[in-house]
Amino acid sequence: MKRIAFVLAISLCAVAWLYQFRATAQPKPAVTFNKHIAPIFFKRCAECHRPGEAAPFSVLSYKDVRPWAKSIKEKVVSRAMPPWHAAAHAGEWANDPRLSQAEIEQITAWVEGGTREGAETDLPPLPQFTAGWRIGQPDLVIPMPETFKLEAKGPDEYQYFEVDPGFKQDTFVQQAEARPGNRRIVHHIIVFIKPPTGDAAEPKPSQAEIDRQEQAKISYQDGFLVRTKAGAPVHDDACSLPNGGAGVQRDGKDDAGEIVWLAAYAPGTPPYRLPVGTAIKVPAGSKLLFQIHYSKALGSEQTDRSSIGLVFAKQPSAKQPPDKELLVRAVHNEYFRIPAGAAEHRVTACWTVPAGISVFSLMPHMHMRGKSQRIEAFYPDGRRVVLLDVPRWDFAWQTNYEPRRALTLPKGTRVLVTSTFDNSVRNKFNPDPTGDVRWGEPTYDEMLIAFISYTNLHQADSRKAGNR
Repeated sequence: MKRIAFVLAISLCAVAWLYQFRATAQPKPAVTFNKHIAPIFFKRCAECHRPGEAAPFSVLSYKDVRPWAKSIKEKVVSRAMPPWHAAAHAGEWANDPRLSQAEIEQITAWVEGGTREGAETDLPPLPQFTAGWRIGQPDLVIPMPETFKLEAKGPDEYQYFEVDPGFKQDTFVQQAEARPGNRRIVHHIIVFIKPPTGDAAEPKPSQAEIDRQEQAKISYQDGFLVRTKAGAPVHDDACSLPNGGAGVQRDGKDDAGEIVWLAAYAPGTPPYRLPVGTAIKVPAGSKLLFQIHYSKALGSEQTDRSSIGLVFAKQPSAKQPPDKELLVRAVHNEYFRIPAGAAEHRVTACWTVPAGISVFSLMPHMHMRGKSQRIEAFYPDGRRVVLLDVPRWDFAWQTNYEPRRALTLPKGTRVLVTSTFDNSVRNKFNPDPTGDVRWGEPTYDEMLIAFISYTNLHQADSRKAGNR
């Protein structure tokens, strides 16, 4: 009986081994572009990787993708693409484009398996886009008033162009996209709203004028650019200052410090696409002010005529505006100084929330020496929460982070923004590690800003109460 049991056990092991051998010996189905890879690219990558956009190639066809296959594999395995710089320990984001591990393995298998195209019938329908726009077909396109001619040489330029959109009544915008006319020279665009000022004389200087006077003490005009004087007071930790570090409230900011802007463009920055019930208000009679930062890195004469596209909120009438209006606060420090050669220089700015808000997005901004930025909230009940942590800042890809879940900051919440800068020779992007660096508009100076887009918590409730 023992011998029979032994023979039976050996037989069962042999059968199991044979089954396992046959299972592993079975060739896996070939991974093809049309069946396995195109659905990933169409969903995750096509918004930027398509004709007319900034990415260097299109993912809408096998012919366009095939020459880039090895590079694609390297970038997705290293998670350099799709670009994303927020740390995983702080926040969850609705616009997180990162690939899943399964998607990365699928792309790797496709490249290592010979980049097969596959059957034409397996190709899914192409995603639908409006040529030239990420927001779809705009209801209104407003270009700069005229074509701008940029000289070949010299420092960067900040140019301002004002246009009248002709709005005779308050207008509410749900989607807005600033579009560069010449990507080779346009570093960024901000389109501000300039409401009509009225004729009434003010009995005393506005807060904006007071801030302008203060700014004049520390800054100067260098051609087309505003820069900080070398001898201006230094406050790396600006949270001890009454205004948290903010300087002048320039064109495009109201007296309370909220930026009244309509759209922005920078590499990696998505257009505003607001949910139903939320919109940006453009008051009747307002002008639009294009602020455009031009780079002369090409070294040749260039022209540009950038524009903005608008999709209006579908409201019954101007008398029934959206429940919530989007505002933007720039929490920034204009008084810091980064010493020559400093590899880890810390700078802070603060803002105390004057009334309860719901955060729509958070967007860090620095220049070439920017290394990291963290945004924290100190709540009135004593809690301290990291809202956003970007440990590896990338000047070439500036993301606007949109919380996946509602993020509310009650009145009295203190927002702390902490940035680090690398002004050493180890920073390969550093324009000049031999000199101290102050705040300034050109990219060879520095900035510390956290843009907080938000709506007021009380707004919807007060409007509903007014309609009862």
